Amino acid sequence: MATPNSTPLTKLLASAFVAVATAIVLLAPSGPVRAQAMDQDGNAQLRGAFPPDTGRFTPSEPVPGPTLPANTTVVPRAGGAEVTGSTGGQVQLVALLTVDGQRIDQGLVWRIYAAKRDPREPAHLLMTKREASPTIALEPGEYLVNAAFGRADITRKIVVNPGAATSEKFVLNAGGLRVKALVDGIEPPANSVAYDILSSERDQSDNRVRVLAGAKPNVINRLNAGIYRIVSRYGGGNAKVEADVTVEAGKLTEATITHSAARVTFKLVTRVGGEALPDTQWTVQTPEGQVVMQSVGALPTHILAPGTYSVTAKSATGVFKRDFTLANGDVAQVEVLMQ
Repeated sequence: MATPNSTPLTKLLASAFVAVATAIVLLAPSGPVRAQAMDQDGNAQLRGAFPPDTGRFTPSEPVPGPTLPANTTVVPRAGGAEVTGSTGGQVQLVALLTVDGQRIDQGLVWRIYAAKRDPREPAHLLMTKREASPTIALEPGEYLVNAAFGRADITRKIVVNPGAATSEKFVLNAGGLRVKALVDGIEPPANSVAYDILSSERDQSDNRVRVLAGAKPNVINRLNAGIYRIVSRYGGGNAKVEADVTVEAGKLTEATITHSAARVTFKLVTRVGGEALPDTQWTVQTPEGQVVMQSVGALPTHILAPGTYSVTAKSATGVFKRDFTLANGDVAQVEVLMQ
């Protein structure tokens, strides 16, 4: 479960200043969820005043002639001749976290595609740039440009004019999401919790679209602003929590997920307290007959949600069954007698 909380904070998210940072309460069934502005290292800090409004970018004036900046990439013509002088145009690509935010200075991937003449054909990738704000020289015409910042991205068309130098701004409306997981009020062992991020969009089967699978707690994930569902799993069983959160552009949303779970070890014995028999196949089911998990071994240990279950032990001598109940926080051993 998850509980809401909010704190007004201002700073940068991945080197991008936030012009206005007002903490708000975000959507979630329960658990602390808050939005705040962060710096490039992912640290939040209180400030007495907002940073100066340096986030506005003014496109550069047209620059005729063949002189290009040092980081300019020249894309050759189809026939092999480079675009030079007044035959081609220069385009500087700039990415902004929000409309009134400063440029994003790291973590960007730019992909430039030839404009599709036939919508049924896949776009042809011309180049990929990992600079924050590259300047490229292109033949006059239309292009598709994709700016990706983590899993936040935007694609739009640009037009290159002969002999002109322009700047194209791409506003990603991106924010960050960091999920913290707790079990019995403390952080669980490393790699024991993983979560998926699902968007509000749905596929043809009316299921939410998975944006990220197997994410780890305490890691900032860059996402487009919007509503997402977190599906968190503790262990390999059915200890699962779901919560909806809203990611705000230019802010870091922090959500705390609290898992309820118990740890249980199974053993097949000939007598109470006896030694566990090897090569046993185990199946754990709910009272309705739904299979929760299966395993093989003498002493398998699993993490399960609190509740009532039945476990079936299959060995060379037969099939044996027992019902059991787990409460939150239990560390239990369930013996199945061969009788």
